[in-house]
Amino acid sequence: TFAVITLAASSAAFAADFYSFDADGNGAISVQEASVDAALMEQFDQLDTDGNGELSKAEFEKAE
Repeated sequence: TFAVITLAASSAAFAADFYSFDADGNGAISVQEASVDAALMEQFDQLDTDGNGELSKAEFEKAE
């Protein structure tokens, strides 16, 4: 159900909902968590400014 809900969200709206992507609640979005949204995946490497393979909330918010 999580993936279905996330996939239904428009790509323009993904930046407003960090916590819906952070499925495990660890405060970061992994590549696996981001993979449910094609638009987010397209930007993932650019947004991951520290290169740790995860998006922090601050990095994610730069997508807006």
